[in-house]
Amino acid sequence: MTSLEQRDLRSEHVGVAAVRADASGFLRRALLALVLLGAAGLVLELLLLEHFESALQFIPLALLALALVSGAVLARWPSVRAIQVFRAVMLLCVVAGAVGVYLHYRGNVEFELERQPLRHGFDLFWEAVRGATPALAPGALSQLGLLGLVYTFRHPALRRGASTPAKGSNVHHPERT
Repeated sequence: MTSLEQRDLRSEHVGVAAVRADASGFLRRALLALVLLGAAGLVLELLLLEHFESALQFIPLALLALALVSGAVLARWPSVRAIQVFRAVMLLCVVAGAVGVYLHYRGNVEFELERQPLRHGFDLFWEAVRGATPALAPGALSQLGLLGLVYTFRHPALRRGASTPAKGSNVHHPERT
């Protein structure tokens, strides 16, 4: 094999790696965009539904606001600390969504039992799931949190062990290329 052929093989290999890196960077940016878009949509929906009558109802709004802020910070200044904060917020979203499903379901069960005290079993379950308060709607918050956690999986800033770059530094961010 001549040196020219060897050089061509190496350039093809580097080209494949560059294409993979570019594709993974695009997918990572798309995941974060979906998280931010989803969070903004859920905030709008909760505000339209006036989902702030009690302290418990305010929790998802506060978490979504944190998701928007921490996601924007992470998009602009990817660092280990920003990833850790974002992960914590996403984990809280997962937990809060699961708790919200339970609370919505429990509220619907109580309502159904007030209407028909003898209702029980699958019939009660079915009516509670389909009740006036959307029992599964908070699951969207959990789903958003899981999507955010996927975004942070093997994030390039974690491999570099990068901390927050110093002001004015010119740190290369492969995800933005």
